[in-house]
Amino acid sequence: MSDLLPRVESVLKTTPARWLTLTQTLPHDLLKRRPLPDEWSALECLLHVVDTERLLYPVRVKAILKGEKFPAFSPDEQGTKLTEDTSPVALAREFEALRTESLKLLKTLKSEDLSKEGVHGELGPVTMANLLNTWAGHDLMHLRQAEEALLQPFIDGCGPWLVYFESHRIATT
Repeated sequence: MSDLLPRVESVLKTTPARWLTLTQTLPHDLLKRRPLPDEWSALECLLHVVDTERLLYPVRVKAILKGEKFPAFSPDEQGTKLTEDTSPVALAREFEALRTESLKLLKTLKSEDLSKEGVHGELGPVTMANLLNTWAGHDLMHLRQAEEALLQPFIDGCGPWLVYFESHRIATT
């Protein structure tokens, strides 16, 4: 567990640049394209990680340091909604600024903080180590989800190579 802090930091440091690259390079319509009506687009994934960076992870780190309870979060009910004028690049830059502040907070943590506990509103007692693993995993999970959404319109055009993409196709049933 002693390598948890640098491992988490390494993941959290890479995520803003990855979102910036995607939003500065890919066409807006591809970023907004949902793979299925009830699945998030890449842009919705980015909006969600902005919400969690603003409302969840730093707040939860501080709550656990104090041994406090913190509420659960429902992205569908409490999350920000995309609008037609949402700028992907501006959103990625907002995420980058928020993450810079979060990394400063992360740098204040010590290995003895990893066993400190707080109480999640739905899940009950959680440790700082649990939260930090979740934070890094959450970043990677939503990057993967975004990339899966971006991949979908290309799969059907693969012709004979389709066999190599079947495990990446988002099921329609």
